[in-house]
Amino acid sequence: MLLRELENYTGQLLAIDRFRDYAPNGVQVEGRSEVKRLLCGVTASEALIDAAISWQADAILVHHGYFWKNEDARIVGMKKRRLAKLLQNDIGLLAYHLPLDAHPELGNNAQLAVQLGLQGDSRAGEQDLLWLGSPDVPLTLGELAARAERVLARKPVLLGDASKRVNRLGWCTGGAQGYFDVAIAHGCDAYLTGEVSEQNYHAAQEQGVGFLALGHHASERYGVQALAAHLAGKFELEWRYTELANPV
Repeated sequence: MLLRELENYTGQLLAIDRFRDYAPNGVQVEGRSEVKRLLCGVTASEALIDAAISWQADAILVHHGYFWKNEDARIVGMKKRRLAKLLQNDIGLLAYHLPLDAHPELGNNAQLAVQLGLQGDSRAGEQDLLWLGSPDVPLTLGELAARAERVLARKPVLLGDASKRVNRLGWCTGGAQGYFDVAIAHGCDAYLTGEVSEQNYHAAQEQGVGFLALGHHASERYGVQALAAHLAGKFELEWRYTELANPV
């Protein structure tokens, strides 16, 4: 499978042209032209690159790549080390940010719903990134938090009354705590995301809506794995997911 053919197919699959994003989606670092082994992970850290080198991967597929808005553009320090290892080993880097959050089947929100037993029925928020729906069975906020801890192997931050019944909820993986007010406006009893900010506590207390911060990394493990499995099945690639512990 040619790297550029893989990029073209994935770009169409995830409809990347539909999104206003903070970083380029697709090939961010060009490697060898042919891809047979694809290693995936959440973030293109140096540790993930080391894992790709050890496994002799041809390309890396991630959710969090490089070249973020307002970052230092100089190729120095950490960025130099990462890019040097990719270039020296001729390993390509493909990254998909918001398009991977949003995909209705393979995306982070869709895959988190599968993991936690959530049933989505509509979208809201900027670029339809906020998912709305309900749990598969009646749950309290505390029971939902316990389910998330069991599935994600990480204790979430729970804001609000643990005994509150959750009939309607919203979720958006990663650093989407800013959608809390949108979820409240859509009648949600609880909101799930990766991160939490100071003002979320007061909003949860004063408006009586639960908030679960699952962990940015923990909430975004599953989309990249679903995408890699899909690509491997379609193009007969060998793939592997590398989990690198991240408490954030």
